Amino acid sequence: QVQLVESGGGLVQAGGSLKLSCAASGRTFSSYCMGWFRQALGKEREFVVAISGSGGSTYYGDPVKGRFTISRDNAKNTVYLQMNSLKPEDTAVYYCAAAPAWHSNYVERAARKYEYWGQGTQVTVSS
Repeated sequence: QVQLVESGGGLVQAGGSLKLSCAASGRTFSSYCMGWFRQALGKEREFVVAISGSGGSTYYGDPVKGRFTISRDNAKNTVYLQMNSLKPEDTAVYYCAAAPAWHSNYVERAARKYEYWGQGTQVTVSS
């Protein structure tokens, strides 16, 4: 069982930055691919980015490439999402999720492969 708790959301002006954190419970954090997803009001959940258990591989969704950066600290059981050059269309509830990894460089963008989810944190970008 893995429990995930996101933090760091808030209100920011367009062009600004925010850094989200996701703290995980358990002693096998490095055996999970970690992903960030988001869901805007009235829209479907969207893949944002994922990082492998080793941290050596990442996969970014097109809308955030060049603006967002994912990282992880396995010693702290935490994954981060640095969001720069934020746009109003980035407004959403952001969720972190954990997918069991079958090798250390496994990355996954399909939500159905993620077994554990956090409660979400709201990010609002004003124009």
